[in-house]
Amino acid sequence: MYSITHSEQVVLSFKEARHTVEQHAAGVQPIEKETVTLLAAVNRVLAEEIHADRDLPPFPRATRDGFAVRAEGVSRVPATLEVAGEIRAGDSPEKYEYSVDASHAIEIMTGAPVPRGADAVVMVEYTRRAGSRVEIQRSVKSAENVVPQAAECRAGQLLLSPGTRLSPAALGLAASVGKAQVQVYQKPRVAILSTGDEIIDVDKQPAANQIRNSNTYSLAGQLQAAGAVPVPLAIAPDRLEPLRALVHEGLNSDLLLISGGVSMGKYDLVEQVLSESGAEFYFTGAQIQPGKPVVFGRVGGRGTPTYFFGLPGNPVSTMVCFELFARAMIDALSGAGPTPMQFLQARLKSDVRTKTGLTRFLPAMLSGEFGEVEVELVRWQGSGDMVSTARANCYLVIPPDRERIAEGEMVAVLRTQA
Repeated sequence: MYSITHSEQVVLSFKEARHTVEQHAAGVQPIEKETVTLLAAVNRVLAEEIHADRDLPPFPRATRDGFAVRAEGVSRVPATLEVAGEIRAGDSPEKYEYSVDASHAIEIMTGAPVPRGADAVVMVEYTRRAGSRVEIQRSVKSAENVVPQAAECRAGQLLLSPGTRLSPAALGLAASVGKAQVQVYQKPRVAILSTGDEIIDVDKQPAANQIRNSNTYSLAGQLQAAGAVPVPLAIAPDRLEPLRALVHEGLNSDLLLISGGVSMGKYDLVEQVLSESGAEFYFTGAQIQPGKPVVFGRVGGRGTPTYFFGLPGNPVSTMVCFELFARAMIDALSGAGPTPMQFLQARLKSDVRTKTGLTRFLPAMLSGEFGEVEVELVRWQGSGDMVSTARANCYLVIPPDRERIAEGEMVAVLRTQA
């Protein structure tokens, strides 16, 4: 890792820029811990270990409705056995004390404990009941249709580790071992600063030379989907004093996202203000489209530093750079640690031609179902075109060395977050 001064301009490849962010994110400490109810913990990041409080399953469990038997007793079929009783899921424990020998069977329901002596369950479809006897029409092997006790985990076994993002499946697992409350990391608070004299609040009528502040709202949505708390700041004009005050306000949050003001124009003042605050810059651009002017750095290296991203002001560039770079830092601040970037694969629906030199992330549409998934670029007018981007559900990833990708080729796709 290295830092540069504001006067230097370092533009990295996409992979270099991404790895730079990941390296810094790996050293970030998560926010404080708090305890929440399990229902409030979805998509939060676990801050404690969760262990099994008993064997799972706590008994040999039937996986089918049918008859619990000894497999050796039905090795030749048809075989007629005496039905010694019935066990349903949730029956009182004394029902579990049935003992099965080779000449008897116990009628059993899915999820019920398999009685002593039985080692398999014959599915009800392969039996014929007549009074107190049952004809077994199909043989079974030992352990067939039975999950052994502790097959999933043993009492005391570690099930979920700190840093796990709590998916619905993880919530269900925590519930199964009696965790009505869990300790999680607090959500990071992320300041959003949109800059530019042309930007106005969304509830105002724009003049011909003005645009409404869409970036704050798209970033806020992305932040919430990533598990962070957005902290929108006032719009910063292209003047040093108010911009400086708002940047300092934003640096009090856990992370600062600045939209606009990071290009090379006369009134692009963000990097100057950050430099005055003692910022270290790790890159001032990435070889990507859209989003080439993206900036990454931090302020306050000796104390607890605040990282920042300077995002290009064009709306699509802002959203793309968030997914490519800022999300990794938010994961780290949330306690999950940076996750290596992975792309999906889909078949290209029609030819794509472009220039080489940049890794491109272009708005596209995934379609199809099951294993037949295709992707096609949406028609767009560049990185300011939110109309087309709102219709897209992914970004088509074009490597920097490809000038043409033919219809039918498998290509990389970055899914947009809901």
